[in-house]
Amino acid sequence: MQFIQTRIPDVVIIEPAVFSDDRGWFMESFQQAKFEAGLARLGLPTPKPFVQDNHSCSHAGVLRGLHYQLPPHAQGKLVRVVKGAAFDVAVDIRKGSPTFGHWVGVELSADNQRQLWIPPGFAHGFLALQDDTHFLYKTTDVYAKDCERSMLWNDPDIGIQWPEGDFSLRLAEKDAQAPRLNRADTF
Repeated sequence: MQFIQTRIPDVVIIEPAVFSDDRGWFMESFQQAKFEAGLARLGLPTPKPFVQDNHSCSHAGVLRGLHYQLPPHAQGKLVRVVKGAAFDVAVDIRKGSPTFGHWVGVELSADNQRQLWIPPGFAHGFLALQDDTHFLYKTTDVYAKDCERSMLWNDPDIGIQWPEGDFSLRLAEKDAQAPRLNRADTF
């Protein structure tokens, strides 16, 4: 596995080793010791253990986010796409962080098999770029409705450059009405 820091060093792209031949391919999608060692090589802390796996399916143009949970149920997420493609985004919402309010975006797809590690303290969202996009993610804490928050996906103060495509943008009402960063509950 290769671990690649993004322009926000705490957010890491993980490229698994894929072994292909004329029968297809094989990859190890997760292994705790390798995950922890890869983060440690980058000088990043070992996260809490993963306790929940989630799976969503979206049509092209569905934008989910920006979502996060506050303590005591803040979540780190290890995300990947197993069918289709998505533009995945993490926004630093840790007050006092040198990258507070900054974002990174990475295309995750079944073809590139990349994963993204997003630690607690980040809002997360994604835009499905293809129909029938299946998004899987592991979380370091369980879903807790009372800790759940959303932030406006197109906040001009953040300035996320979402890709355009041949699709209509679709959002949940809570995402369309979410507060901007300057009014959101943050870490």
